[in-house]
Amino acid sequence: MLMTMSSAFGQTYFIAIFAPQIKSELGLSDGGFGSLYAAGTITSAAVMMWGGKVADVFPIRLLAVLAILGLAAMCLAMSSVAAAWMLLPILFGLRLFGQGSMGHLAMTGVGRWYLRRRGRMMSLAVLGFPASEAVMPFAAVTLMAAFGWREVWTIAAATLVLVSIPLVLFFLRAEPQLGAVEIPSGETSGVRRQWTRAEVLRTPEFFAVVSGIVVPSFVMTGIFFHQAYLVEAKGWSLAWFAGWFPVYAITSVCTALLTGWLVDRFAARSFLPLFLLPMTCGILVLAFSTSPYAVPVFMLLGALTNGSASTLLGALWAELFGTRHLGAIRSVAFAGQVFASALAPGLIGLLLDFGIRIEAQYVALAAYALVSSLWLWLFVPRLHRIAHG
Repeated sequence: MLMTMSSAFGQTYFIAIFAPQIKSELGLSDGGFGSLYAAGTITSAAVMMWGGKVADVFPIRLLAVLAILGLAAMCLAMSSVAAAWMLLPILFGLRLFGQGSMGHLAMTGVGRWYLRRRGRMMSLAVLGFPASEAVMPFAAVTLMAAFGWREVWTIAAATLVLVSIPLVLFFLRAEPQLGAVEIPSGETSGVRRQWTRAEVLRTPEFFAVVSGIVVPSFVMTGIFFHQAYLVEAKGWSLAWFAGWFPVYAITSVCTALLTGWLVDRFAARSFLPLFLLPMTCGILVLAFSTSPYAVPVFMLLGALTNGSASTLLGALWAELFGTRHLGAIRSVAFAGQVFASALAPGLIGLLLDFGIRIEAQYVALAAYALVSSLWLWLFVPRLHRIAHG
């Protein structure tokens, strides 16, 4: 939970708060900033795909400390960024160590350590995500008004080094040894074989599922990244938008906990066709409504998808393919999510530069989510056969 919360400084909803200041001082357009963000995120996804398997080799405790140190260094670099070209390596580092490594290590560890109640344990571990979503945006806006945007990044680096690292070392002081929690194939976990990454990559169903589960990363990242443009177009304030993140966070918490119980009872794969539907409705509300209260409605519906997704996807791969090579398998799926989150800011920004209205883009995002939900529904029977085969 601490690791998922510490990932906040590399998450889109946090970085996007500083977009107006960064674009103004470095002379970037919406498309220019979005393209740099996309390039940095895509590169981090490529590294995650290659390097994510280290979670199967080295202790999570060691890797977590290294990731936090890397994230802190990138926060310090952001506090002193002076040119547009410097943003590319900084954004790459923030996304790799923040969004990428911290979440991947946390989910891999929990997926491996907990067996009989994996869904419920996963739902607790992912609470760090909504906890940070509830606190960080409002805190960032408040601190930025008091001290300046660069100083907020310095505070972030200090928090990671002085708070996150000591707590990670304390909480993982008794980390289970690699392989110590393995169980006989097919017992309790419901998986009859322990798939290797090579075997998974030869399975069409894996890529079919990945193509559907990346939708929230694409959609929510695109909306949150361009939140400053959205509120300006709608006549709202950035503080109003950021002020509703606690609703988003609380709803995500409740949904994650409920989903954890449902996953343990019915299996994660059974809920794949349903989890995208609330977000789809929320996007349409945001597209067609001019009322400022469209924001809490969107936050509520988007959180239903986001909260369930964290738990579902955390348990899904262990449920289908076992835990022995979980880090290597998750790294590919997670890289797909990171890649999707990279495309949205650049694509939406370029379309805005070309004059495509934000409302029209939101309708297209809703259609994309609905089609993906139907796509996942078609594959559920085949996933059942994999899990039981």
